[in-house]
Amino acid sequence: MFLQMMKKAILLVAVLMLTVSCGEYQSLLKSDDAGAKYTYAEDLYNQAQEENSKKKYRKALRLFEQIVPQYRGKPQGEKLSFLFANTYYQLGDYYLSSYEFERFQQSYPNSDKVEEAAYKKARSFYELSPRYDLDQTDTNKAIAELQAYLNTYPEGEHAEEANDMAAELRIKLEKKAYEIAKQYHLTGEARAGNYQAAITSFTNFLSNNPGSPFREDAHYYRFDSAYQLAVNSFRDLMEERLVEALEYSQEYKKYYPEGEYSEAVEASAEDIKSRLQNF
Repeated sequence: MFLQMMKKAILLVAVLMLTVSCGEYQSLLKSDDAGAKYTYAEDLYNQAQEENSKKKYRKALRLFEQIVPQYRGKPQGEKLSFLFANTYYQLGDYYLSSYEFERFQQSYPNSDKVEEAAYKKARSFYELSPRYDLDQTDTNKAIAELQAYLNTYPEGEHAEEANDMAAELRIKLEKKAYEIAKQYHLTGEARAGNYQAAITSFTNFLSNNPGSPFREDAHYYRFDSAYQLAVNSFRDLMEERLVEALEYSQEYKKYYPEGEYSEAVEASAEDIKSRLQNF
């Protein structure tokens, strides 16, 4: 009996504290007391970090949004501006976090938080980068910002992570370019000119991406595009195209003598040599 009464009392106290807290927060939202809002918002922010609480980050954000303009240019403005940007970051609102971290860098270039701001701005664009088959504007922006961070802080706290993220994003761009070229190859039989477009695209890809993990595939599909183009050509165009395809097969074998596509390349190369005997 006594235990049940104690449980009820504790629950009642908790409910009352929550009610008071909510009432105080709502009153602050309507208040003109910027100092009280600052203190309460900072307390909510610290609690949110300790508890990993999105709810408390959102509550802190509403207060930050009200007071940040009032503190610009004041001593408290530096800390407040960083907390404001980082709250957006913690909530996953990466467009606004990148914007606010940029403003922080410009406003407080000598701050001890400026390196973290530069990293998190770049990381925000990294998080915005979409899958490879979509528009890659944010990916290119992320790479540029990550490189800017690395140029400024080559031995920085987040240099290793920044390098890894930049490498990952570059591979994503390479995959997009590779898949575009491969699509030309796959539709070459159905659409006139697509095999030639594939050859050009794969050649550009190989020139622009010397260290890509897609290089062997690109070499093979460039050769196969040239081979398919040649064997399906009118006779007056066939010889020149067969010779070109054979050169591509030799280039593949030079770089990948025991590659994944070696047998297919060798079989097609033998067919090319046989056809060339008719000219």
